[in-house]
Amino acid sequence: MRFSRLLGRTLKEVPAEADCASHQYLVRAGMIQQLAAGVYSYMPMGWRVLKKIEQIIREEMDKAGGQELMMPSLQPLELWEKSGRLPSFDKTLFVVTDRKEHKLAIGPTHEEVITDLVSRTVQSYRDLPQMPYQIQNKFRDEPRPRGGLLRVREFFMKDLYSFDIDEAGLNESYARMVQAYKNVYTRCGLPAVMVEADSGAIGGKASHEFMLLTESGEDEIIYCSKCEYAANTEKATSIKSGAATTEPLPVAEVSTPGITAIDALAVFLGVRPDQTLKAVFYTADGEIVFVMIRGDLEVNETKLKNLLKCTDLHMGTEAEVKGAGLVAGYASPMSIKGIKVVADDSIKLGSNFVAGANKPDTHLRNVNYPRDFQVDILADIAITRAGDTCPRCNHKLLSRKGIEVGHVFKLGTFLSERFGAYFLDKDGVTKPIVMGTYGIGLGRLLAAAIEQNHDEKGIIWPLPIAPYHVYLCPLKMEDKHVSKTAEKIYTDLTEAGIEVFFDDRDESPGVKFNDADLIGIPLRIVVSQRTLQNNSVEIKWRKEKQAGTLPLDGLTEAITKLVNISGTC
Repeated sequence: MRFSRLLGRTLKEVPAEADCASHQYLVRAGMIQQLAAGVYSYMPMGWRVLKKIEQIIREEMDKAGGQELMMPSLQPLELWEKSGRLPSFDKTLFVVTDRKEHKLAIGPTHEEVITDLVSRTVQSYRDLPQMPYQIQNKFRDEPRPRGGLLRVREFFMKDLYSFDIDEAGLNESYARMVQAYKNVYTRCGLPAVMVEADSGAIGGKASHEFMLLTESGEDEIIYCSKCEYAANTEKATSIKSGAATTEPLPVAEVSTPGITAIDALAVFLGVRPDQTLKAVFYTADGEIVFVMIRGDLEVNETKLKNLLKCTDLHMGTEAEVKGAGLVAGYASPMSIKGIKVVADDSIKLGSNFVAGANKPDTHLRNVNYPRDFQVDILADIAITRAGDTCPRCNHKLLSRKGIEVGHVFKLGTFLSERFGAYFLDKDGVTKPIVMGTYGIGLGRLLAAAIEQNHDEKGIIWPLPIAPYHVYLCPLKMEDKHVSKTAEKIYTDLTEAGIEVFFDDRDESPGVKFNDADLIGIPLRIVVSQRTLQNNSVEIKWRKEKQAGTLPLDGLTEAITKLVNISGTC
């Protein structure tokens, strides 16, 4: 490909709307163009990267036993009502109404469609297992599209679905997909970490995310310094520490005028934050919920939402709290009636806590569970933090930032039961098909690759997914020796199967070098009057600072060897 013929152009200035490295560099390198918020066109250079990722994914899905198909993007809204997932997706769904006033969802995912399809085609255990997949546009009305391709409203996704006769079969399919995902990231040159994750709106009993570690990531990963435990903060657990339990003392009221914050309360009374109990108020599907947690911890809203099995969860407003007869800053579950009380299990770790007295400017000393109050639900609802103790091996937990680039779920049978996706087993007994679902966002993976591989000059593409292998950069094309040599190198390398981006523009060396670094093609070849004096070319890997030289004689073979060796890394 010749730069002079490329649709698109590079930009010197950072786009005002670009809020992360991948967004900035993709726009500046002319690889994407924004049409609307969260909606992008892939320009030829960016499209080449996406197609390479797509092909790697397709090959690994096929190798793992997947069968590619294509399902419609328009989905009758009745399917979502039937699955029971309509409230979970809520405003995320794009819904259109046809001329007959029939509502259709524009597919954000295809569990409903594929389960309906399988219910029509699978009858016997002999028809299972099945692993259909597609690579297709998805549509989600994100409330805050951001980060360029990292969070968009239209995106490409590989979605594969497994159908098995039992849990053992699901576990086997799940393990096969996990390995296939690991193969995908390895082949893309992108080391990813698998972590336990929350299943979110997709549902199911268990799931794992694959994360690319980068400080620009929007997710926090908690992992063990010793063993292989790793989880998203939404899912992570730990062994909570606790003060030594002492003999319960009589409850005593204490005046705390104007003190509502835990840190201020601890200082005022001369206690540690972990010797206090904190009250937090939430509204779950319209019902006020009293949440109690030890003062040194914070509530994990994802854990709480899953525990309550609610669709909408938000912090209680001032009006909602007052309407429930609660005193913000001074509340405790003692003497509370008619309100659901949920407590973190940390309230069992310690004794003689300080808690609210349910009246202004007053707290209580020596509050103990379960002597002084009861709760409706006691569970782990705390945020796990770096420094906490690993739940598996008792070593310290650490944290890193990351970007989710894949998610796998064990769905179980809840969808197959709702859609009548049953089969007859070998004994003639009707049973529900056991399901799994597995997704990779291609554009997100592309953007995450840049977040993990860039410097202050631009992108540093891993060779397997780079738009081209070689950036051919002749200097002073008006020199016939330079232009003739560059044209021959371009022809020879292209005929040898090397993907070459030929910068044939009449631009200064500075402009060409800056664009080469911005676009990030792995290997740069410079042809100049100086190099030709020694019958050679300069070569430089984008990820390295130092350049080297190669003789013109045997150049094609040398470059082929370099690209092939690097391509296996």
